[in-house]
Amino acid sequence: MLLWAARKLGRPIKWTGDRGEEFAEATQGRGIRAQARLALDADGKFLALDAAMVADLGAYLSGASPGASTRAALTAIGGGYAVPAIYTESRGAFTNTAPVDAYRGAGKPEANFITERLIEAAARRFGFDPVELRRKNAVVDFPYDTAQGLTFDCGRFGPNIDDVVRLVDRDGFPARRASSEAAGKLRGLGISSFLETSRGAPQEGAEVTFAADGQIELRVGTESNGQGHETSYKQIAADRFGLPMDAFRYIQADTRETRIGFGHGGARSMHMGGGAMVRAIDEVLEKAKSVAARLLQAEATDLAFADGAFSVPSTGQSVSLADVAAEAGDGGLDTFVFNEDVPFTFPNGCQAAEVEIDPETGAVELLRYIAVDDYGNLVNPMLTVGQVQGGLVQGIGQALGEDCTYDADSGQLLAGSMMDYWMPRASQLPDLEIHLEGVPTKANPLGVKGSGQAGCIGAPQTVVHAVLDALSGYGIDEIDMPITSESVWRAIQANS
Repeated sequence: MLLWAARKLGRPIKWTGDRGEEFAEATQGRGIRAQARLALDADGKFLALDAAMVADLGAYLSGASPGASTRAALTAIGGGYAVPAIYTESRGAFTNTAPVDAYRGAGKPEANFITERLIEAAARRFGFDPVELRRKNAVVDFPYDTAQGLTFDCGRFGPNIDDVVRLVDRDGFPARRASSEAAGKLRGLGISSFLETSRGAPQEGAEVTFAADGQIELRVGTESNGQGHETSYKQIAADRFGLPMDAFRYIQADTRETRIGFGHGGARSMHMGGGAMVRAIDEVLEKAKSVAARLLQAEATDLAFADGAFSVPSTGQSVSLADVAAEAGDGGLDTFVFNEDVPFTFPNGCQAAEVEIDPETGAVELLRYIAVDDYGNLVNPMLTVGQVQGGLVQGIGQALGEDCTYDADSGQLLAGSMMDYWMPRASQLPDLEIHLEGVPTKANPLGVKGSGQAGCIGAPQTVVHAVLDALSGYGIDEIDMPITSESVWRAIQANS
């Protein structure tokens, strides 16, 4: 209707939904039900994994619903473990709810949840230490070809586990548990790993242009909605060109000014857009070198480039990039690069949660959360930490309360406002302890791996494992998300 109205009136039309409309009509996420099996030998080595998934698509298709809920989830089944045989089956089912679409992680949280819950259940059922079982099966030799046909070029799957165990002081946990028991509380520690398959669309473009006002424009098709691309892209250019950040103008996702682009999503912006930007900058410098050589009356191979200028080391003569651009003329150095068929990157990590439960009420308190994650090289560590924090809180929210509920008889949405839909608040969370230990990937010139989605891929199962560990004395080995005080209380009562 908006498109029709804009065409009819010949004017831009904007519609803004209120919160109630967003609850009832906007897309939802995480609608997968699965039955899965894990095979191990007597020593705990993984032999095979089998998962049959049914994705709730809602009442009609959304923009990316089938891909996010079905195909994307299959890429991450098995995690960062050496599983020689994997069989997966994924189906979509129409229901009477609002449509389901990509929500931070887009299928990968579900896949990791299935994998990690299988490992935890296998450990407890067959008497393996859950941490040692993960360590025994983590991929440590690279490159590693997965059963799904992907290739891990690098990763810290084993070291991540070791670091988390040390940082959370697992050896000291029994004493902390005893202290909680003395106060009438139940304490649990949960550890799990995660694997992200990061890329999104396999194409992306970037362009470097020299404006008449002297600014160098960075034109990209990826789009920031809070990730800080306007800072990180400029940092890349400033480092490559040896110029201050204020020498650059950042232009994103504007169809009047950018040639092509596939937006953000899939933790792809630095991998895809940043990689294309680096290639564009390198091509600009290669073009500029021949012009600079002419101006300096030297061979191009004799030139050095640093701090925004070309120089001849033997004579000390130099010429600035701005002067070279002026000599090249309008558009002479402008460069557009389009990357195609770019491989995945594989962000990975291991995380730990410690919880305390009041058995009288079922209330769960998250006491501590630690993440040791590998995102390769970091363009801006502060922005990366911010991305991980946001993802962790969303994953914790999924584990402990967020739920789109409908009346079973009428189909009426019951969680239609912030009065009925729980979201985590800062006061309900501990400080999130984030440790970034990266192994650079060769999938892009920056060596980066996507960090935007990883937090919520690792958090749900980590919190669930902590809760189940706290409830282990009652013989409870399974509990559905969201884990509310009511669901915990009912589980305790049923097993008391």
